[in-house]
Amino acid sequence: MNSLSERFAKVRAEFPALEQKVNGRDLVYLDSAATTLKPRSVVERISHFYLYESSNVHRGAHYLSDKATQAFEQARAKVANFLNAPSAEEIIFVRGTTEAVNLVAQSYLLPLLKEGDEILITEMEHHANIVPWQMVAEKTKAQVKAIRVLDSGELDYHDFENKLGPQVKMVAITACSNTLGTFVDIERICRTAHQYGAKVFVDGAQWVAQSATDIQKMNCDFFAFSAHKIFGPFGFGALYGRRDLLEKMPPYQGGGSMISQVSIQKTTYNDIPFKFEAGTPHIEGAIGLHAAINFVESIGIDNIHQWDNELLKTATTKLSMIPGLEIIGQAPNKGAILSFNLKGAHHSDVSQILDKMGIAVRAGHHCTQPLMQRMGVTGTVRASFSIYNNHHDIEALDQGILKARELLL
Repeated sequence: MNSLSERFAKVRAEFPALEQKVNGRDLVYLDSAATTLKPRSVVERISHFYLYESSNVHRGAHYLSDKATQAFEQARAKVANFLNAPSAEEIIFVRGTTEAVNLVAQSYLLPLLKEGDEILITEMEHHANIVPWQMVAEKTKAQVKAIRVLDSGELDYHDFENKLGPQVKMVAITACSNTLGTFVDIERICRTAHQYGAKVFVDGAQWVAQSATDIQKMNCDFFAFSAHKIFGPFGFGALYGRRDLLEKMPPYQGGGSMISQVSIQKTTYNDIPFKFEAGTPHIEGAIGLHAAINFVESIGIDNIHQWDNELLKTATTKLSMIPGLEIIGQAPNKGAILSFNLKGAHHSDVSQILDKMGIAVRAGHHCTQPLMQRMGVTGTVRASFSIYNNHHDIEALDQGILKARELLL
């Protein structure tokens, strides 16, 4: 066992969920692209908050409120540092990546759009990074256009460059495809888009748990991710936005905390980030995300990237040897996500057989229906790996697919 395997064997022990059996088999969890499992330290930190620190933030004048407020704002600073954002004030807490997309679409882009303007997305975007842009486009008679994806699953950068022009106001793009695993060269996207005056929104949901994030190096205008994709709690996430843009944007929702002064005649709004955080926030979400980032940093994001890559290469080699199995998306630079189909078998049938063997995968269109149409399939089986997986899990997946092939073909 090499040192990397030893390190991640210890990491695996931090996830009690993997100690259980499913259908009499040891659980093999290969659905991290949908959501990551939660380590003991994250759950314990959230539990501690509820048991000993439970209080509302910002408005209280007592010890518990001060303690909760301090923990909440420390989480914001932690996220800013993790992303290498210039300032914690540029971090907006949201319910997740989906709300972040809607916030930027409605608050930033909608007031600027006019007929004839364009929004560029890609054929591999998650529905959450398509529908909100369509909604604002329909209101303004703007257009949403898609950058092509090559047969390999790579983004067609030449098509991207050809579609750019002064009419493009926003480029909304994933840093890592949730279906294909393709990593996108965000620095290149931002550099080129900015030459035409377009802003760039980056969906970092699949990226943040796999690779180091440097907002300043990327030079994007907006970046969002969800806590549950990086070993944190559900229903919480963060949006980074450039200060000059955030300060000009109107509030997305109204309510408490986002105000400066309220009268019956008029309301003035708070400074960023609070202007965009109406109502009682998801305090335990922020605290849980803080704990999750601490957990990731204790392992080292570069070590995680290396381990994910080792698992991906091993699984790709192994599955490629199965007769009739086609891997959908084989870009040379990708995350630990394998989408595949077994010729002659429906993806849902394959996933159900795997489930009977205790192997958790995802089957379907993965909220990427335009991509499915582009690749000429109705859906795929998706196995996604993370820090708690090992080579035994890959062997189990291989044997499970062979069993499915035996039963279905």
